[in-house]
Amino acid sequence: MKKYIFSIFIVVTTSTVFAQQDTTSKRIGDTLMLKNIEVLALRADDKMPFTKTDLSHKQIQENNLGYDLPYLLDLTPSVVANSDAGNGVGYTNMSIRGTDATRINVTLNGIPFNDAESQGTFFVDMPDIGSSAGSVQIQRGVGTSSNGAGAFGATINLSTNEVNMKKYLELKNNYGSFNTWRNTIRAGTGLLKKHFTIDARLSNVTSDGYIERATSNLKSGLLSAAYLSEKTSLRFNVITGKEITYQAWNGVPEGMLETNRRYNSSGTDKPGEPYKDEKDNYRQTHYQLFWNQKASPNLNFSIAGFLTRGIGYYENYKGSQKFSKYFLPDYDNGTEVIKKTDMIIRAWLDNYFYGSVYSAQYAKGKTNLTFGGAATFYDGGHYSDIIWAQVGVPENYRYYNAPAFKKDFNFYAKWMQTIGGGFTTFVDLQQRFTDYEINGYKGHPDIYIHKKYSFLNPKAGISFFKKGYQAYLSFSVAAKEPNRDDFEAGENQVPRPEKLFDWEAGFSVKQEEWMAGVNFYYMDYKDQLVNTGKINDVGAYTRTNAEKSYRAGIELQAGVKPLSWLDISANATISKNKIKSFTEFIDDYDNGGQIENHYTNTDISFSPNTIAAGVIQIRPVKHAEIRLISKYVGSQFLDNTSHSDRMLKAWFVQNVRLGYTFSKGALREAELMFQVNNIFNRMYESNGYTFNYITGGQLIVENFYFPMAGTNVMAGVNVKF
Repeated sequence: MKKYIFSIFIVVTTSTVFAQQDTTSKRIGDTLMLKNIEVLALRADDKMPFTKTDLSHKQIQENNLGYDLPYLLDLTPSVVANSDAGNGVGYTNMSIRGTDATRINVTLNGIPFNDAESQGTFFVDMPDIGSSAGSVQIQRGVGTSSNGAGAFGATINLSTNEVNMKKYLELKNNYGSFNTWRNTIRAGTGLLKKHFTIDARLSNVTSDGYIERATSNLKSGLLSAAYLSEKTSLRFNVITGKEITYQAWNGVPEGMLETNRRYNSSGTDKPGEPYKDEKDNYRQTHYQLFWNQKASPNLNFSIAGFLTRGIGYYENYKGSQKFSKYFLPDYDNGTEVIKKTDMIIRAWLDNYFYGSVYSAQYAKGKTNLTFGGAATFYDGGHYSDIIWAQVGVPENYRYYNAPAFKKDFNFYAKWMQTIGGGFTTFVDLQQRFTDYEINGYKGHPDIYIHKKYSFLNPKAGISFFKKGYQAYLSFSVAAKEPNRDDFEAGENQVPRPEKLFDWEAGFSVKQEEWMAGVNFYYMDYKDQLVNTGKINDVGAYTRTNAEKSYRAGIELQAGVKPLSWLDISANATISKNKIKSFTEFIDDYDNGGQIENHYTNTDISFSPNTIAAGVIQIRPVKHAEIRLISKYVGSQFLDNTSHSDRMLKAWFVQNVRLGYTFSKGALREAELMFQVNNIFNRMYESNGYTFNYITGGQLIVENFYFPMAGTNVMAGVNVKF
């Protein structure tokens, strides 16, 4: 029986309110100013010296055709999205400035979303969350202090807690290539009896995927009820998602890209037809309770308690498996001793993540203060069952059971001071503590890890903001612990925590008909964890600390409206991403052991030096719109050696979207959409990995890629009542 505690820690501290009061209703006074304190405490205001992009609900919906969140953010600066299934549905991922998802801090209404152990983000567990997103802020670099895992490349803060004052009903229906469907219904009561609102959403997304058998069956729902008064607001959210996806995470061998780029090896261990249940099956539900209180004209506070419940498994058919690998004796059938058998395995995740986030905001005159933090607890079950075998395995045999526990506490204080003439100073101090206990691994049940870490993460900067002109300079420090896989090592080989020193400087101009901005960054890493191919003393491949590495770049943004019917916007990132000293380890199957190769000043893997996006928006007639969308991603390496035979080639793709909007009678708005993706049918790969070894006296390089779909379409009808 799983035992857990759902606690709400009530701690009152102070944070700045930057929201402007919504004047659409005088009936609940200043409460609308309080509605997102839990989010605003973590977000960067325009006067803060950090690099950021804000997306409103309308901007998010402009790209929302049922694809996962990384693809809704793909046109923002420095973002690269990728998809296992090849069409943006199912398992998707993203990087920002070349940093992967384990280094991107994500919060949902101010509550940590990253997995507590892997530190990654699995957006497939929140299907169609974009339809409920009221706003999103992306902070690039370290950014301001947040809750959850340390930000080593960016922070994404997603909010669903905006107040909808008017009742509404929305129906979204999309259909496209690869039998992809998205059906969504959203409804809200608006303000009831001057104090109450209820919002709800149900979504169903299904797709066959571009890659063979890479099917997705995604269901999700959201229910949010709020009470609003002049000085108090209460909100309760239930956000749930259920995903069943056929595994496509093995990639396509390089040699098959020309002959069968949709090939999927998952399930092919089974003789004959591929195993039909080679699937990932997981449900995740978020329970969130918020209390916002206006204590005085200058002081407000917010407290939230949450429980995130996740349970599910992935299932594999495995051929010719040694009994000894699963801690079983060889099978004697009376005539011979059998050492191997086919089997079906279910590997389970069964976890509870719970705790509290809190903040309080004080604003008076030119001074704004924020104090806040979080206390979170993770209770994670990891276990695997053999549910079928040809011979020699007891019924429902559990060969692996390794629970893990993690505590995470952080406290932050932020001080923003206007000093006149458009200048503002900002200081931000965060102290974070983690306590992590691991009770074994699948192949090494005897490994026990108990590590405690303490990190001080300071930030400071100065900004200028006046009449559409903005400039800023900041310096930030971030540190974070290794993730679960990194600890699968002997006591003397556990890696050190990572540390980042981030310099940001920017300048922008926003006028009525145009805008332009430039940002410079230098991200200096100490002990960044990188893949080297090294096998540690327990036989596992884990990441190793690289003493010195950096990312340096320039981010450009511009937009112009030369005509009333024409808008043009674009962004580009040009960067260098280097490891100053790197040692590669290659398995030597001829002689045993590993061979070492030493490199200097190599490119960090999966870090393209150029990323660019652009949109041309044309309104040829009233209510009609044409969007020409372009995305360019430069070449990037699959490992840290900078070898040209281990890389992803650059790609440049264009999409076209047509839209027509009208209203009639009770129909408040109807939108017809048709989008063609990859109109020039480019054959490209958005992600991959490499495995190298020596056999027969030769170096063998095996590359695996995740191809993206060629030309494909999506059509939709969205109606609002």
